[in-house]
Amino acid sequence: MMSSASRIVAQTPKQFNKFINLNTRYLATQAAVNVKKHEAKENKESASFTMNIFRGQAQMDQVIPFPKALSQDQSETLQMTISPLEKVFSEINDPVKNDEISDLDEKTRQAFWDLGAFSIQVPEQYGGLGFCNTQYCRLVEIVGSNDLGVGIILGAHQSIGFKGILLYGTPEQKQKYLTRVSNGEYAAFALTEPSFGSDASAVKCRAVKSSDGSHYVLNGSKLWISNGGWANIFTVFAKVPMKNTKTGEIEEKVTAFIVDRAFDGVTSGPPEHKMGIKCSNTAAIYFEDVKVPAENLLGAEGEGFKIAMNILNNGRFGMAAALSGTMQRCIKQAVEHANQRVQFGKKIREFGGIQEKIARMAMLQYVTQSLAYMISGNMDLGSQEYQLEAAISKVFASDSAWWVCDESIQILGGMGYMKDAGLERVMRDLRIFRIFEGTNDILRLFVALTGIQYAGSHLKELQKAFKNPTANLGLIFGEAAKRATKAVGLGPTPSFANLVHPSLAESANMTGKSIETFGQTVEGCLIKYGRGIVDEQFILNRLAQSAIDTYTSAVVLSRASKAMNEKTPTAEHEMVMAKTWCTEAASRTKYNLKVVKSDKYLNTFNQLRQISRNICEAGKCPQQTPLGF
Repeated sequence: MMSSASRIVAQTPKQFNKFINLNTRYLATQAAVNVKKHEAKENKESASFTMNIFRGQAQMDQVIPFPKALSQDQSETLQMTISPLEKVFSEINDPVKNDEISDLDEKTRQAFWDLGAFSIQVPEQYGGLGFCNTQYCRLVEIVGSNDLGVGIILGAHQSIGFKGILLYGTPEQKQKYLTRVSNGEYAAFALTEPSFGSDASAVKCRAVKSSDGSHYVLNGSKLWISNGGWANIFTVFAKVPMKNTKTGEIEEKVTAFIVDRAFDGVTSGPPEHKMGIKCSNTAAIYFEDVKVPAENLLGAEGEGFKIAMNILNNGRFGMAAALSGTMQRCIKQAVEHANQRVQFGKKIREFGGIQEKIARMAMLQYVTQSLAYMISGNMDLGSQEYQLEAAISKVFASDSAWWVCDESIQILGGMGYMKDAGLERVMRDLRIFRIFEGTNDILRLFVALTGIQYAGSHLKELQKAFKNPTANLGLIFGEAAKRATKAVGLGPTPSFANLVHPSLAESANMTGKSIETFGQTVEGCLIKYGRGIVDEQFILNRLAQSAIDTYTSAVVLSRASKAMNEKTPTAEHEMVMAKTWCTEAASRTKYNLKVVKSDKYLNTFNQLRQISRNICEAGKCPQQTPLGF
């Protein structure tokens, strides 16, 4: 029977599935002997929850329990810092004035510098506060609830501006530059260029090493750089000609540098006029024959793209934290109005339509806040795999904050549209968050394609195993058993109900079912499209949304379980929000995964594609009015 099975084994996933269907019961029996050996040899496992759901697996190590990252000392230090920060916002910073003058006056700037707000995560030895990610998260949440323009100034400086030095700098670079960025000098992250937006690999800025190796000559320009007109210290990404050690050919690879404005040839353009976040400085930066000392190379030559992505990944949770604060401010204003406004003899809080708005706003804020503290906590506890979760937090937070602000304005009605209410400024400030540091559209594709690549790597292992089935029976039968038992309804749905509070077990089971269906759908897409899946954005976007809904469900279940177990004053409230969120998220996921597999819906997308082509070819909406002219 073994040799017969070996002859049937094919070298494509599609044929493999046929093989499994023919040998279901036999493979399920044989797998018990081999599956443990295969698992012991598996070396491509990830601790990321999101990565694993693309394989239909529930990896809960970084989700449950909800991370507790602060020691008692850290918690006490943080609490002592919160009051002075809130005092600066209440007594010194004026968001309306900042917006009107498109700047931050010197008194306000100095107040934030004196507080240490520009060096929250810089080690104390370099003049910073030395706070961890979770402490940073809490302070940024307060900033976001008060003034997003200030939030961008602070974030562009430390979340990305000098973050590369913090992560990759040599001891000498840290001593030289971190002391400066902690003591009145602004930093900026210079990646975007006029010729590209989301395609960071298309950098045109170029740096050529001198013949004696002492410096690089940098030429090019950067666009829309936050703090660009103020900064003295830049993290700059440019292509460097390098010899390929394998082929001997010269190739240009993106490389990171620390560039000082004091270097000859560094200039900046005038401040950009923006829709929102007006008090933050945004400007173009120009480099003309700038001599950058070799010791200012950040990391190694050719590592620039990796460094840029890691900087962005490392700081994205801060955006979720800030927008969690913004949503709290919007909700508070909407609720104050709903509690006072009387229509038709009732306070508007009594109307079902208003109640639904407020409840959904609250759930979105709860999820966003949970994401921020989940990711920052995991980072503080040593996690190195959070890039998908960080991307999800940015996408979810920026989409949700926009919706919450919009609904707050709707609840206030005409009053909300007035400038004096302040919400129109918040809405203008919010619009950029769905665009910068990776547009939400690109990040959704990033989540989907990264997860699919991880799922596909396992199929590649199987394909290789099929080439020599006799030597790889453990791998083949182990995977066959997993699929075979699912095919006959014996395989367990990924479950973590035992890890959550009993009152949330049903919600955990729903999420587990989503994980199972999600993994099966991803595998089906890989089999159907192969590498061509990268071009199926209609499908990728729905897979990404399913991943977002599934991860956020697991996160709120973890947080609500923590509240229930600790019997906090808001535990019951959190439990209700978690249950409601999981129910609706599971429903959305079921629908999106159905769409991905349905010829009917895929045909609808083909129709949408045709409509788009018609409009683009015409350069406008091509139809005439019903009048015929």
